[in-house]
Amino acid sequence: MALLERVSTLVRANLNDLVDKAEHPEKMIKQVILDMQNQLLQVKTQVAIAIADQHLLEKRQKENEDKVAEWMRKAELSVDKKQDDLARAALQRVESYRDLSQGFSEQVIDQKAQVENLKTALRQLERKLTEAQAKADLLIAQHRRARAVGKASDAKMASGNGSSANAFERMKRKVAHAEAHSQAKSEIAADDVEERLAALEKEDRIEQLLADLKTKRGA
Repeated sequence: MALLERVSTLVRANLNDLVDKAEHPEKMIKQVILDMQNQLLQVKTQVAIAIADQHLLEKRQKENEDKVAEWMRKAELSVDKKQDDLARAALQRVESYRDLSQGFSEQVIDQKAQVENLKTALRQLERKLTEAQAKADLLIAQHRRARAVGKASDAKMASGNGSSANAFERMKRKVAHAEAHSQAKSEIAADDVEERLAALEKEDRIEQLLADLKTKRGA
């Protein structure tokens, strides 16, 4: 998520280094604080949206679980009435709603993780903003003293090291992207076979469910 990446960049920022490297430290520190405030508002909004989405997914999961129970009752009734065709049809619905329920369950897990990530980012950014606001005047004063004693050269060296680290990170991202692309191609090639096998497995499950249900109902 681009928002979390921007927040991460702000949280990792070394305020002392930023002030040391700035041509106009007063303007720079004010801009950093403004950026943090803007990102904080965006993260708060995203947390609220993510929580609402989580509740919606949990509701859909519950609805499909209720459908599973409803169609299982209909399958049992069909078996009691010696209506195997109706029982099969009902069990197919059971399997469909069960699959949907499982899908929503997985989405709920993912959404909860996303909510926690956003909450963590929010807390980190709030701490960083508080730090920046508290240290603003001090950082500017330190910067002025650093220039007075010739520390500008040290700041340039630190900037160079950062550039090397950034180049290394870009290379790592390129390698990771290439690996992900290769994996995606492999997964796509396997999709057709997996879908055919899944259809066969589902048909077997329906027949097994019918047989178990008939045994349970004494049919």
